[in-house]
Amino acid sequence: MKIEKFVIGIIGTNCYLVQNEETKECFLVDPAICPAELVSHIKSQGLALKAILLTHGHFDHIMGIDGFLKEFQVPVYAHEEEKLLLNDPAMNSSVNYGPGYTFSRAEYLKDGQKLTVAGMEIEVLYTPGHTIGGCCYYIPDEGVLFSGDTLFWTSIGRDDLPTGSCSQLIRSIQEKLMCLPDKTQVYPGHMQETSIGFEKIHNPFI
Repeated sequence: MKIEKFVIGIIGTNCYLVQNEETKECFLVDPAICPAELVSHIKSQGLALKAILLTHGHFDHIMGIDGFLKEFQVPVYAHEEEKLLLNDPAMNSSVNYGPGYTFSRAEYLKDGQKLTVAGMEIEVLYTPGHTIGGCCYYIPDEGVLFSGDTLFWTSIGRDDLPTGSCSQLIRSIQEKLMCLPDKTQVYPGHMQETSIGFEKIHNPFI
């Protein structure tokens, strides 16, 4: 597996391009915008994009969806509780940065559901708190977690936006993420990568 990070959008969101190096299939996590350079990179590398995965519905994680779908006809996945944010520009805060953005064609997932995308088995971990439908994507065979805005390096996601809850967020992290193997590499929605083991020792919020 190869993971490439692209820091894009007005808030510097980590968008990940995750590639199966054997098959050249790949998926995207949280496309804040749709940079022409990223589209060109996917095509020039001969990659076959298979899906877009959303950790949650905030504007800085979703506004590139339509641009990618114009180039690649792929499913877009999100947790079922995030339908509200994806369909409401006030709730997803996009209205604060322009005319507003919504996306109504997501395929919704349940907690614990397993997807096979690009030849990789991905487990959906429902982790509400940053938003009501926030989730993380865990790839056990690779020891990799895409945590969105749930867990950061020595920090956690904010809880003061619509549907946010600090107690719920901390409970999600403790119950769903801290039980993962210490060596699990964490790829967050902002800032640098970390690991579950490191966060158990150094994260003051948990």
